[in-house]
Amino acid sequence: MNSDSRKQRLLKRHRRKNRLVMAFSLLFLACFGVAFGFAWIPLLLLLEWLAHEAWFSDHLFYAPGEDYAYRFDDRVETLPARFEAGRLTLAPAQGHAPGDDDTLLLGVTLRATWLGRFLDPAVIVEGRNLAADRQTFERGVNGLRYLNLTGGANALRADGLRLRGRHCRLIGEPVLRRASHPDYRGQRILVIAPHADDAELAAFGLYSQAKEAWIVTLTAGEIETQHYRRMGLNGVEAARLKGALRAWDSVAVPSWGGVPPGRCVQLGYFCLQLPAMRAEPDKPIASREADLADTRPFRRFNHIRLPSDENGVPSWRNLVADLRQLVAAARPEVIVLPHPRLDPHPDHMAASAALRQALAGCAWQPQTLLHYTNHLHDNDRWPMGEAHAGVPLPPLMEDAGPLVPCLFCLDEACQRDKAMALGMMHDLRTPPPFKRRLRRAIQRVLAARRHPPWGENEYFRKAVRRHEVFFQAGISSGEGL
Repeated sequence: MNSDSRKQRLLKRHRRKNRLVMAFSLLFLACFGVAFGFAWIPLLLLLEWLAHEAWFSDHLFYAPGEDYAYRFDDRVETLPARFEAGRLTLAPAQGHAPGDDDTLLLGVTLRATWLGRFLDPAVIVEGRNLAADRQTFERGVNGLRYLNLTGGANALRADGLRLRGRHCRLIGEPVLRRASHPDYRGQRILVIAPHADDAELAAFGLYSQAKEAWIVTLTAGEIETQHYRRMGLNGVEAARLKGALRAWDSVAVPSWGGVPPGRCVQLGYFCLQLPAMRAEPDKPIASREADLADTRPFRRFNHIRLPSDENGVPSWRNLVADLRQLVAAARPEVIVLPHPRLDPHPDHMAASAALRQALAGCAWQPQTLLHYTNHLHDNDRWPMGEAHAGVPLPPLMEDAGPLVPCLFCLDEACQRDKAMALGMMHDLRTPPPFKRRLRRAIQRVLAARRHPPWGENEYFRKAVRRHEVFFQAGISSGEGL
């Protein structure tokens, strides 16, 4: 099924469920009022609303009792390990010791306690010379999940890792898996970002430590301008100002991570118009809000001349030609881009398709694709838990083919730099609506959830973590194309 249509199906099912819950609540309140008096109704409504905001407002489009549906590629090995008395140790075997840079995953069945239906259940991972890590899962979890033990190889080889559940229990015998990969930080990297900030959200830690990195941002991100309209601008003025600011962000902010502006390129196509461009490759597709059908106004910060600078036509054919030239210029060994099946955002899906089409006609071919997911089909809160914690594998409820996870560790200094880079992005600095701030305050008091001090946007919690998560694909066999 098309990823976008699946997301819409999940949203419709979620809204239908909410309507049924609302109808049941109204019926209950009516019966209660008849039996005990309608004077109690306002108090009950207040309590019901507080309970919803504290414990039932997460956008979770699956049952917490479902197993994750991962199917791993043959390159993901199963390591002999034992789990006894809360300690995971390697079984004695030759040639199976994990390396420091290996991706390590533990498939484990978790079962929430009764308290874990109201407070976030988590698994705490501890080991010798390893700072304790807390990885959080869905409330009411009761199924197969994948803990991320990447970075814990030294402790695992020494005397093992201690695992203990908070508001949940570990059931059965966990399965330890390893995916080996080279250190991509020593290679030339090209990051494809559909919007300004996608590169930072997904891969700041990776690109800031790379031998050489390029950032290519496809759209100006000029829509959704309510914040700028409150400054007294009309819709077109607000869209053009927002697009210009985000275009500047996409070229300037990566320098905080060591990528000079000369290796950052803004293509200036229009937000949420990439799917329409793909459907009619030769047709110019104008901005929805900026009254523009020319990409060049948003390219003025570029240091590189692009093929479509000649006419500025916002068409799919021009987008593919721009990407093809940039791949030839950057000669990346690794390309980082959205996952074509796990990330359902329409611009992200189209960005992956454009890159694949560009590579099909390019003399230079990278060795590896690393796919990221800044959006999910099934869970809008992932990664769950607090900032600076580890990141388990994301929810996956339908088969996405054989996968090779590839995870990188970020130390505290890199996490702090990542938070600062996100803070420089104009789109992540606009204040959240009052309803979101109120919900966050209620959850802090009733559900023990904490938001980091770096910024108000939810991405400061979700993206500033110990790990960055990718899924690896090769190029030589056509995998991932």
